[in-house]
Amino acid sequence: MSYDGFVTRSVVHELNQKLLGGKIDKIYQPESDEIILNVRTFEGNYRLLLSASASNARVHLTNTKKENPMTPPMLCMLMRKHLSGGRITAVSQPGCDRVVRIDIECLSELGDLETKSIITEIMGRHSNIIFIDDSNKILDSAKHVDFTVSKVRQILPGFIYEAPPPQNKLTPDDFELVGFMNEFSRQDPDTLLDKFLLEHIMGMSPLVARELVYKFAGHTKITKSEVDDAEFVTFIGSFIDDMKSARFTPCVVYEKQSGKPMSFSCVSLEQYGDIADVKPKDSISESIDEYYVTRSMRESMRQRSADILKLVNNNIDRCAKKLAMHRENLEKSKNRDKYKIKGDLLTANMHRVKYGMDSITVENFYDDNNEIKISLDPTISPAQNAQKFYKRYNKAKVTEKFATEQIAEAEEELAYLETVLESIRNAETPRDLSEIKQELREQGYIKTTGPTNKKKKPKNTASKPMRFTSSDGYEILVGRNNKQNDELTIRMSYSTDIWLHTKEIPGSHVLIRTEGTGEAPDQTILEAARLAAYYSKARESAQVPVDYTRVKNVKKPNGAKPGFVIYEKNRTVYVEPSLI
Repeated sequence: MSYDGFVTRSVVHELNQKLLGGKIDKIYQPESDEIILNVRTFEGNYRLLLSASASNARVHLTNTKKENPMTPPMLCMLMRKHLSGGRITAVSQPGCDRVVRIDIECLSELGDLETKSIITEIMGRHSNIIFIDDSNKILDSAKHVDFTVSKVRQILPGFIYEAPPPQNKLTPDDFELVGFMNEFSRQDPDTLLDKFLLEHIMGMSPLVARELVYKFAGHTKITKSEVDDAEFVTFIGSFIDDMKSARFTPCVVYEKQSGKPMSFSCVSLEQYGDIADVKPKDSISESIDEYYVTRSMRESMRQRSADILKLVNNNIDRCAKKLAMHRENLEKSKNRDKYKIKGDLLTANMHRVKYGMDSITVENFYDDNNEIKISLDPTISPAQNAQKFYKRYNKAKVTEKFATEQIAEAEEELAYLETVLESIRNAETPRDLSEIKQELREQGYIKTTGPTNKKKKPKNTASKPMRFTSSDGYEILVGRNNKQNDELTIRMSYSTDIWLHTKEIPGSHVLIRTEGTGEAPDQTILEAARLAAYYSKARESAQVPVDYTRVKNVKKPNGAKPGFVIYEKNRTVYVEPSLI
């Protein structure tokens, strides 16, 4: 995981710099496994987050505000009783473990000074926040752990707090170059370097172990036999010196294509190469906060969009099946002329056809009088047999017309749903999703339940298009969804602005403001085209065709679905999707 012992060490270092002597002003417990301390210092006010979440356990300063429950939980009330107004006297980390201890000097019920501590253990699903007094007696904890959960340690009010079992590894403070060299020299030649670091240095995560090996050797999978022992040990010793001297270089890593946060660390990360963007940060708390806030927002958006995605995908599947069925019927109807020919030939040779015949061979005057055998139904009259072929011909003719209409309708609907799907994927806020839901409701895909008040007008809280500025200083607008695409292209634009859209690919409408000139530099057009490609279904493609033309050449047909337009006099550029 990203939050390893070295990140914990950097957090402790930062908290000692910023919070020592600070007064605890307020205490909140927004979640059952999360405590927030408001700390007032001479330099300013800070919000300290302590989390024992099974998947997101951490300690750091944060700017994020959360809604608190109406009634504070027991742990929160107990901490308020004992710690309100107390001063932070120490922040420590035992060894290089993922444990943060905060000592707080406060007044007892008799008015005497005493020290109580909050210990946050970051251990995956065993993470916990433990409140103890000066005799190490547990006052309470976020998670109560009895013997049915753990036979090694029980975390219950009234019990004496015991630290997690020690690990038989070197801490940065115990690290000695000679001893580490001796240990490394005894390893098997096929030992992987990152595995060796994980097994022998406390606080080392797989992420940092791989990073150190990558910086030393240029790739991550390398064995002891492939390196010089002294050079490798010296390199690791230099890293440990940086950690001991608090020379941290915090950063957050984002996946280039999706913008998804991948990891964070207190050391610069280079192992991801070209697939990631590494953003340096001023503090480790800023790195952690940005990583988890971004990840939490993306997860929240994923959960919020799950139902609407399912609805759209179900309708896309329905359209695809409808298209396949009508295309099959259309293909079958193409051979309808053979029925008319057989009907004509039977009619012309009616004098030769006798009741009860099951077939007849006649000359086909449509095919140079070549003979053709026509199967008959012996239970009906010759005239009825001829009419039967004409009926099949007419039915196929009607089928062709109906199938052609249905295919056009289904293709239009499918294209529309593909644009909605892309809008959902590009949605960044709950408001964006609400607008897409409202659009689907207006198009009849979501049924409105319950009584509606037609007199009550909805508040005008529509989101605004995304705004960018090109390197030449031109304003570029990008629609977030179909309704906004219509607004952008039909109402917000001027006839001289330049309009862009991916060629025959679902995506956002893009607009370049030309200030009445009708022209824009080539570089601006390329940058706008890259945005159009980025906010389209072809985001992960290498070369994406993007059409562009003046707005006066773009029209919306009457009755067309949101986001659908037709255009002419366009040019096409091929670009790689990217932001500017």
